[in-house]
Amino acid sequence: MVQCGVETLQERQHLLKGKRLGLITSPTGLTRDFVSTVDLLHEQFHLAALFSPEHGVRGDQEAGGLVENYRDARTGVPVYSLYRQDSKRLIPEMLEQVDMVVYDIQDAGARFYTFIYTMLYALEDCAKAGKAFMVLDRPNPLGGAVVEGNRLKAPFRSFVGNYPGLAIRYGLTTGELALMANDQLKLNAELHVVQMKGWSRSMLFPDTEQLWVPPSMGLPRFGTALLYPGTCLIEGTNLSEGRGTPLPFELIGAPYLDADRLASEMNRLSLPGVRFRPAHFKPAASKHQGELCHGVQLHITDLRTLRPVETGIRLIDTLRRNWEEFAFLPPVREGGRPFMDLLWGDSVLREGAFRVEELLDQLREESAAFAGEKSIYHLYKG
Repeated sequence: MVQCGVETLQERQHLLKGKRLGLITSPTGLTRDFVSTVDLLHEQFHLAALFSPEHGVRGDQEAGGLVENYRDARTGVPVYSLYRQDSKRLIPEMLEQVDMVVYDIQDAGARFYTFIYTMLYALEDCAKAGKAFMVLDRPNPLGGAVVEGNRLKAPFRSFVGNYPGLAIRYGLTTGELALMANDQLKLNAELHVVQMKGWSRSMLFPDTEQLWVPPSMGLPRFGTALLYPGTCLIEGTNLSEGRGTPLPFELIGAPYLDADRLASEMNRLSLPGVRFRPAHFKPAASKHQGELCHGVQLHITDLRTLRPVETGIRLIDTLRRNWEEFAFLPPVREGGRPFMDLLWGDSVLREGAFRVEELLDQLREESAAFAGEKSIYHLYKG
């Protein structure tokens, strides 16, 4: 049975006693008995402030909306927003309220998951302010043994990818990622990682015996999270990635597609761990809202052999070769980069100047290099 950092915190409580604590958390910040980390720290220590990412610390803020400062209704502790129009940073006025910042959010294990940048921004801000930073570690749901995908190129940094050199499926816990960033980026923060007990790198989330609490509204179940490192790339195209349906990142489609043809083309590739079923759906929100879309549902057949990044690349390659209506979305802002470039961390996929086999060979080289580089920061064995 895996115990998360919040459940082993008593062994490190001497680091928290007598300190004014600030907590960055979300609805995933829970013990296995569903006791909120907010309530636990409030009862046992001096919780002076809460710092809210997107959706609020208890998940009661509008999805995608900017979060305003407010007071937590249960504890009365002030909540300061890290999802503001002007900044997603801890500012000096916030840090003056605390001596240490604690981070406890369940990761998704993919480079696009923006909460990891909330953590890394906070780590950097604490380092500059001379404040201690603590990560209550949690499992990487995709495991710690498999690395996939390219490495983010520095000119393509954004809030969906803000750590140059990070692979898409990076195989680190948040605590290990913080250790690596603190060292590689020379932040020199006073960093403490409260380790888990019982977790090993070979574990996928179902092996942990933990209950799945969605780390975001777009990842309602573990299977979705496992596909996400590949199907999230569809967000950069004119296809629906299934947002506005019960199966985001599992349903892929557009009004112009032929569902049977796409399923046949994808199944012909015999990709490991996944099968494609013709599907028809009408998104209630996001792209193609209210329109009938034709496409596929991805069904996982083997959790361990599935390679989601390769699956996503093969899917995009099949779409671009077979449907002239397929397109990548233009930049949201004038002068900005197309969203696909920000997701991919490079312009190669959008420019289309690649042979898929050569690209996959390159990705294997990049992911192998990252796997070797990250290994010195491992806190847990295989």
